[in-house]
Amino acid sequence: MNRLTKDWRKAVGLVAVAVLVFAVAPATLSPFRLELLAKYLCFAIAALGIGLAWGKGGMLTLGQGVFFGLGGYAMAMHLKLAEAGPGKLPDFMLWSGVEELPMVWEPFRQPWFALSMVVVLPGVTATLLGLLVFGRRVRGAYFAILTQALAAAFVIWLVGQQALTGGSNGLTDFSTFFGLDLAAEQDQRILYFVVAIVLGLLYLGFRQIVASRFGRLLVAVRDGEDRVRFLGYDPALVKTAAFTLSAISAGIAGALFVPVVGIISPALLGVVPSLELVFAVAVGGRYALGGAILGAVLLNYAKTTFSESYADGWLYLQGALFIAVMAFAPRGVLGLTRQIRDAIAVRRKAPRTNVPVAARTAEEGVA
Repeated sequence: MNRLTKDWRKAVGLVAVAVLVFAVAPATLSPFRLELLAKYLCFAIAALGIGLAWGKGGMLTLGQGVFFGLGGYAMAMHLKLAEAGPGKLPDFMLWSGVEELPMVWEPFRQPWFALSMVVVLPGVTATLLGLLVFGRRVRGAYFAILTQALAAAFVIWLVGQQALTGGSNGLTDFSTFFGLDLAAEQDQRILYFVVAIVLGLLYLGFRQIVASRFGRLLVAVRDGEDRVRFLGYDPALVKTAAFTLSAISAGIAGALFVPVVGIISPALLGVVPSLELVFAVAVGGRYALGGAILGAVLLNYAKTTFSESYADGWLYLQGALFIAVMAFAPRGVLGLTRQIRDAIAVRRKAPRTNVPVAARTAEEGVA
């Protein structure tokens, strides 16, 4: 009965969120605010992957900006070539003095190739890195530092490739996205629904993975990797699979971020943006996939609100928000209800008596 009640509550919660995202938000928000919400949902897609890798698998990934960037640049390269036209160069290459399109760019003229690279590039990179790192039993802080260093190196490489990647300016000024006019409000609304649908499908897919045998094995690896190894499983393969799914999620987020925001640059992919994604998951609640989504939306909404109201001190307010959540709600915002419920349960189980122990013992002795 409790299981049925729990499932029923989850179903009602999902329906309520779907109504809020697909009906209430588009009907009440201005085009500008709806575009901001689409941006938040892009970050939520990346955070969802961190929720799987870190929350369920115990892998603190501090370099998701790498995979976010791989997906984003793959999409941006196609959009730039589509706008330039057949046989022509993107505008930033003309400004940089490039006379011939680099070979690595040519395949991205094809939509199917660009879309496949959004998934393949982050997925293959994460798989190779995971097999190399997890196979050598690198974990904990060492793995986190390694991914952070990878993000820093990736940004340095992008900045140094002015003619290939646009350098520190990145790729920007996109006007169309697979037939959608990015300057038209109606097409921006359609793009918002595309982002929301992708997020919903990924969330449902990741929920199925977590509920499966693989999901239980992933949690077991998080809680006791050596015990799982003694049972005959290879934790390296389990962690690599989860890490790859997390990277693919970040790549898809980056690809959708490009038409929504209109830019992809190294400034969006470095150590700090990667840390912000991890902070968002921690704020929302890393042990639940819904917490990762909630945290990404809340943290980025707070970032926008604070920056609009307190331009000089919004970073301090954002930091204070993170500290407050970590101090008073270590399970995140989504786990706050459970934390309160557990505290009430402990309080109810405490012995109720108004008579001091010494006095009660004396009375029993007299009797």
